[in-house]
Amino acid sequence: MTEVPILLPLVSAAVTEYDAVVYDLDGTLVDLDVDWNAVAVDVRAVYDNANVEPPSDGLWDMLEAADEVGLAAEVESAIATHEHDGARTSRRLVRADELLERSPPAGVCSLNCERACRIALEEHALTMAVDAVVGRDTVATWKPDPEPLLATVRELEAEPERALFVGDSARDRRTAERAGTDFEYVGDGPSGV
Repeated sequence: MTEVPILLPLVSAAVTEYDAVVYDLDGTLVDLDVDWNAVAVDVRAVYDNANVEPPSDGLWDMLEAADEVGLAAEVESAIATHEHDGARTSRRLVRADELLERSPPAGVCSLNCERACRIALEEHALTMAVDAVVGRDTVATWKPDPEPLLATVRELEAEPERALFVGDSARDRRTAERAGTDFEYVGDGPSGV
């Protein structure tokens, strides 16, 4: 008697219970090829060149303070350059297969800039599976503020309580809680930003 392997569906049953599923990008669908320490060094150089003392050497602290000191465009450009390059050489993760097999409308809500999200989706043939993309620079705020996720859900024509956000970080989980969506970790628990 020959054993026949049982093939489980790529999409978890929980995903199909929603009107929309929104995915974080980096660490969830792809692994951006970005040296975040090098990004922080480049952003620190933006502050140094402007003779402005940054709030700390932490990348996200410097990003958050950039607008207040008139360096938002330069800081965003420094970060985005790394993200664009890293998106082109990113590695596709297993959860991307679920995105391709999904049934509800899907979107991406990321702390990465929108262009990097689109580059990564294109590099991994995921563009056609995504109906909405909201990056760090798409709306006026970024995660864990709920607005980026809510903007993604609205673009998918769903209600927050009927949407699932899939991410890899505690920041993603806080974003979902604040937006009123359900949340699922891509792995066993939080990692990353």
